[in-house]
Amino acid sequence: MSTEPQASEQASLIGAEYEVEVGPVAHGGHCVARTEEGRVLFVRHALPGERIVARVTEGDEDARYLRADAVRILDASKDRVEAPCRFAGPGRCGGCDWQHAKPGAQRRLKGEVITEQLRRLAGLTPEEAGWDGTVMPAPGDKLPQGEVPAWRSRVQYAVDENGRAGLRRHRSHEIEPVDHCMIAAEGVSELGVERREWPQIATVEAIAASGSGDRQVVLTPREGGRLPLVELDKPVSVLRVEEHDGGVHRVHGRAFVRERADGRTYRVGMGGFWQVHPQAPQLLVEAVMQGLMPRKGDTALDLYCGVGLFAGAIAERVGESGAVLGIESGKRAVEDARHNLKDLPRVRVEQGKVDQVLPRTRITETDLIVLDPPRAGAGKQTVKHLTTLGARRIAYVACDPAALARDLGYFREGGYRVRTLRAFDLFPMTHHVECVAILEPVKKDD
Repeated sequence: MSTEPQASEQASLIGAEYEVEVGPVAHGGHCVARTEEGRVLFVRHALPGERIVARVTEGDEDARYLRADAVRILDASKDRVEAPCRFAGPGRCGGCDWQHAKPGAQRRLKGEVITEQLRRLAGLTPEEAGWDGTVMPAPGDKLPQGEVPAWRSRVQYAVDENGRAGLRRHRSHEIEPVDHCMIAAEGVSELGVERREWPQIATVEAIAASGSGDRQVVLTPREGGRLPLVELDKPVSVLRVEEHDGGVHRVHGRAFVRERADGRTYRVGMGGFWQVHPQAPQLLVEAVMQGLMPRKGDTALDLYCGVGLFAGAIAERVGESGAVLGIESGKRAVEDARHNLKDLPRVRVEQGKVDQVLPRTRITETDLIVLDPPRAGAGKQTVKHLTTLGARRIAYVACDPAALARDLGYFREGGYRVRTLRAFDLFPMTHHVECVAILEPVKKDD
């Protein structure tokens, strides 16, 4: 069954409805379905095995595939639940992909995505990747049915023309006003950003450091807008994004927040990167250290090192006879990393892109490597370089299973195999998942 749009809409199929059976999950928070005519649909708000009515949200007659929302559920999956968030659903907030799925089902779907990406992009089975197929929840995130983990310690709200804070709809600049984001960490919700008006402001980023209690908001005024007097429900530092240069400037309070992991305090300044889930930094440090097993006197590289999380952890373990080099492109992040690791004289942090700085170091060998690249991954040339350095172990931290799988394929070409792979559900209710792969050189007799 299908309903096609009127001819006056030319070739667009937006609004067309198709009754379909939902197929497997796909990377990106949707499932795949096919219409009776053979059109491929990527459908949000659906689950594998369901019979649904899908309404097209993007695509035309010539498109290779169409995007759609499940607007009616004719035959529901046993994994379906009523979305606990009243702002979730077709055409609503785009922040969460799996509000309609049980928590265990969400993790299972993420595991299926990882398996498919490994197979398709790296040619690896789960066994070859040293992975048991399990996506583990963070400590404390296993809650009774109907309760949602409040994990997001950094939330960027968009502000509509009426000054109301909200979140953007899926693949849209349109704003869904919200009075409470269920996945926002308690420290973010306590600020009361959603309960006040923000005249002349375009975005409000709210940050709640989990280790120190520091609170911060970063305001981006509309063009020509004036900064309002900020009075929130908790003490907070305020930063402003300047429209003429995009720079972030302190208005009052600290220009940074303090975070804790692995027994160290890290300064994270002016919009710098830090893992969003409060448990993530410690969980990932433990996974990386367990995989690398640093020894006294080891040399190590920490690539895309941010403010120095992994460099600090490795340096503590390799001792004064070891050495760590961090490479990071962000100027402010490098300043923070150097500040955070100043008590570790055998750590050096260089600024620049990894693919440009690493060759200039003239390093020809190292014992250990950890890399935590951006969502696009490290890429073929960088991986090729890394495989020439003879590292005993390499830890790859990834937030995108497709990029991870591509790079694991390049490592395989360079003579490295995956020893273990662990996956963590550090983004509940969304399609995102964090992985840690530990690699080692292939032995000649393997």
